[in-house]
Amino acid sequence: MEDRIGIIGGSGLEELLRPADHGHVVEIDTPFGRPAAPPILGDWDGVPVAILSRHGTGHLLNPTQIPYRANIYALKAVGCRWIIASGAVGSLNEAMKPRDLVLVDQAIDRTVRRTGTFFENTAVHVEFAEPVCPVLRQIIMETGQRNLPSLKVHDRGTYLCMEGPAFSTRAESILHRSWGADLIGMTLMPEAKLAREAEISYAAIALVTDYDCWRPHQAETGKLQLLEEIISHLRAATANAMALIRAAIPRVWARRHEEFPAHRALELAIWSDKTKISAETRQTLDLLWGRYFLSQPNNNPT
Repeated sequence: MEDRIGIIGGSGLEELLRPADHGHVVEIDTPFGRPAAPPILGDWDGVPVAILSRHGTGHLLNPTQIPYRANIYALKAVGCRWIIASGAVGSLNEAMKPRDLVLVDQAIDRTVRRTGTFFENTAVHVEFAEPVCPVLRQIIMETGQRNLPSLKVHDRGTYLCMEGPAFSTRAESILHRSWGADLIGMTLMPEAKLAREAEISYAAIALVTDYDCWRPHQAETGKLQLLEEIISHLRAATANAMALIRAAIPRVWARRHEEFPAHRALELAIWSDKTKISAETRQTLDLLWGRYFLSQPNNNPT
């Protein structure tokens, strides 16, 4: 299987991501159903990529309805060892302004209705202190600093992932700020957790479209004007994110022979007695953990 870099597009970015060179759609069934949209395989400047629209064609799936497991599994199935994801967010930090980009480094998971693991019938506990891959994040950060110095790219930020689809109340927004969150969005989780379980190096670029409701709008700003302003910010941030992703792809590919920490995430994570795991469960998830059943000793800590 050919290695690829996966790109997950969220609000605003998914349409711009489509025209990869020689791109073709791959229909995939997974043990978790079909992905939100079929991955598009192609090349960007000679680098194999797989592009996936997180919300599906036409942005029909709200954040809770997104088939996160199928999406990540599908990208793993087509050879993705790295994923660069993007998505629109509100800012909880005065310094992170609309149109800025933020390279997320920490997360707070406040989702409640999403399955956050591939391993429902076994005890598998991956390390998640660093919810995005620090190596991949560093490559993207250095790309922004060296190749695109005019872009405003924050090198870190804590992303609070809420369930949605409604936005926060003002009281919630103020509470989230008090927790130290910098950004609020609806799609980072369980996407990042599943990527870790799939041993994929994952990084997230957050596109700031507005300040969350903790910051009151000017009284004279009408609803339609406010919406148009947010859309304008999204378009500008999308163009910035596209430039950053395009510039980062070759730099990631240049290090394709390296093994990042995320690529061995399951090495000590399977706590179940492997001899007790059913053949059906082993086979169903073979793409994810198959190599650890070949000659690895049982890591059951008990």
